[in-house]
Amino acid sequence: RLCFAILYSRPKSASNVHYFSIDNELEYENFYADFGPLNLAMVYRYCCKINKKLKSITMLRKKIVHFTGSDQRKQANAAFLVGCYMVIYLGRTPEEAYRILIFGETSYIPFRDAAYGSCNFYITLLDCFHAVKKAMQYGFLNFNSFNLDEYEHYEKAENGDLNWIIPDRFIAFCGPHSRARLESGYHQHSPETYIQYFKNHSVTTIIRLNKRMYDAKRFTDAGFDHHDLFFADGSTPTDAIVKEFLDICENAEGAIAVHCKAGLGRTGTLIACYIMKHYRMTAAETIAWVRICRPGSVIGPQQQFLVMKQTSLWLEGDYFRQKLKGQENGQHRAAFSKLLSGVDDISINGVENQDQQEPEPYSDDDEINGVTQGDRLRALKSRRQSKTNAVPLTCPLAVLTSALCSVVIWWIVCDYILPILLFCLDGFRTQ
Repeated sequence: RLCFAILYSRPKSASNVHYFSIDNELEYENFYADFGPLNLAMVYRYCCKINKKLKSITMLRKKIVHFTGSDQRKQANAAFLVGCYMVIYLGRTPEEAYRILIFGETSYIPFRDAAYGSCNFYITLLDCFHAVKKAMQYGFLNFNSFNLDEYEHYEKAENGDLNWIIPDRFIAFCGPHSRARLESGYHQHSPETYIQYFKNHSVTTIIRLNKRMYDAKRFTDAGFDHHDLFFADGSTPTDAIVKEFLDICENAEGAIAVHCKAGLGRTGTLIACYIMKHYRMTAAETIAWVRICRPGSVIGPQQQFLVMKQTSLWLEGDYFRQKLKGQENGQHRAAFSKLLSGVDDISINGVENQDQQEPEPYSDDDEINGVTQGDRLRALKSRRQSKTNAVPLTCPLAVLTSALCSVVIWWIVCDYILPILLFCLDGFRTQ
């Protein structure tokens, strides 16, 4: 009963067909040229909408057709939602859902990152469907317990700008400042903004990836562990940073909250490393999942970095799981060390691993005019959300106009029409 169509004119519903579109209802909020995939809240809203339509008594005998128009970006997002519904609620495999959507010669443009300028790495609809399927399999995604209000509240810049990437394990959030304030329309939060929320959700560890914008004692005095793993805004981490990040996370007792400046590039990259190691998801699937949870994550060269790290992280994860099962021995360790020593020479998709070169010491302040990629992304997010939340000037004008019209109509009724009606009634009574 559920169909998907690409139509170039709006159809009319009939007695046996119900058409609907979400192209102008569930819209992606872009940073630059990025256009999707839509976030987790929109996937949830869409699934609820479809379930409601399928269960509606008035539509029991109707085909339900989700249609999209000629905009290729909206086509991709509409297909993403339909495919997610098929995977989550209809039990389709990612491949089955994708095959259904590419009927005939239909194709969809792939999704890109939130960086300014050209793009040379893309994720496909199939990557997204695999990400959703594995998220369900590993317990990252459960719409029976998903809290829509909490997601939509805390993802806003003014409410903390945070998202859970793995429930009860990883939070990605924007970097706190020394004090909370609104500067040029941009919301800056102090550590105290987050402390109570983190305590309520069993967060025990904070990891900072950008320069010091606040005193770490403000978190440690509140009982949190705090770690600094700085690397340049928009760049990729060294092997040493990746190793230390994974060690910290693997030994943390509770959930871990990670931030850089915007909580998108560096933050998404290191959380993705953890996911790839411990859940054996591909780089493309991991990037897709992190972006579905927190749009704009993993930017520029960080995408290729994750592709290059995929094999070594999978091997490390395999060894980690074997170690937990108590299956390691001396030969195992020697063989694994030899295996890892050769990983740096592996070429994936024709890209060689060049991680061995250590970057020069770097500070976020070295950027031109002190404005980094993280600053620009944070400012864009604040501005676009303030526009969404702003009440248009036309709204109060419309209310005022309506009120004035009501007063004029009431005056006409009272001064002209009512006296005439009373006069007529008196005439009837006299007769």
